[in-house]
Amino acid sequence: MSPRRNRQHGGAKPIDRTGGDPYGRMGAPPGSGGWETTEEWRGEDWVVRPVGGGGAAKRYRCPGCDQEIPPGVPHVVAWPQHGDVDDRRHWHKACWNARDRRSARLQRSRNAPRY
Repeated sequence: MSPRRNRQHGGAKPIDRTGGDPYGRMGAPPGSGGWETTEEWRGEDWVVRPVGGGGAAKRYRCPGCDQEIPPGVPHVVAWPQHGDVDDRRHWHKACWNARDRRSARLQRSRNAPRY
């Protein structure tokens, strides 16, 4: 018995539900994980971009929980709208959603890497 195939074969073409958008995400480049949104936090507008597991290739330190985000784990990148590239921070999705309920407690030692 051959494996099951869930796609149509032959002359049938797939339905284009993107409206002509080649990436299907309204112009987002491949690997970015989706749309950028703007959210207000601490009286400032922040740009928030989700990063899929395939687009996460490095280790990052989440400022919300002070834990590492290993490669391959989906997360979000947030930065002030009028900020610099150096202002970008990689957050766990749950930590970003709970950012107002958490305090800024750094638990690293002084000489620990900041990632």
